[in-house]
Amino acid sequence: MGVPIEGETIQIHSYKHDGHIHRIWDSTKVLKATNSLVIGGNDRTIVTESDGRTWLTREPAICYFHSQYWFNIIGMLREDGIYYYCNISSPFIYDDEALKYIDYDLDIKVFPDMTYILLDEDEYEKHRQQMNYPTVIDRILHNNVEHLKNWIRQRKGPFAPDFIDMWYERYLTYRQP
Repeated sequence: MGVPIEGETIQIHSYKHDGHIHRIWDSTKVLKATNSLVIGGNDRTIVTESDGRTWLTREPAICYFHSQYWFNIIGMLREDGIYYYCNISSPFIYDDEALKYIDYDLDIKVFPDMTYILLDEDEYEKHRQQMNYPTVIDRILHNNVEHLKNWIRQRKGPFAPDFIDMWYERYLTYRQP
């Protein structure tokens, strides 16, 4: 597994458990990159869905990926505060093509007041049966949902005060005037 270079622009590829592409984010600026952590930023980037449809993200976002945790976190900067969208997913890998992970449907949406809701449990259950998720994967994913909830409650990692703002300031230094 490689490591992206700070300052470079990469794609992010999301897959499903069966290996099919789920979604591609066209361009994310790498703000920090180590063997275990990638933090990126993007704004108004093109997203391509598995059926070929495209859309443009609406606001700046800071993306947090870790090689040891089965989730990734996107902090979106909106006028009324920072919203987080957390994907329960495989740990990321990076190759010369893109940063890649498997999306396992379960999501946690976190509001600026740090309240949160678990989303897409029905979609997860449907895909778990269709794609025959192994019991060990099911257990890992549910354990990571709880781990992520603990991070939210403890204001840890990307949920810490000023984390998103600090990385957004770094992202702005890469933008063209």
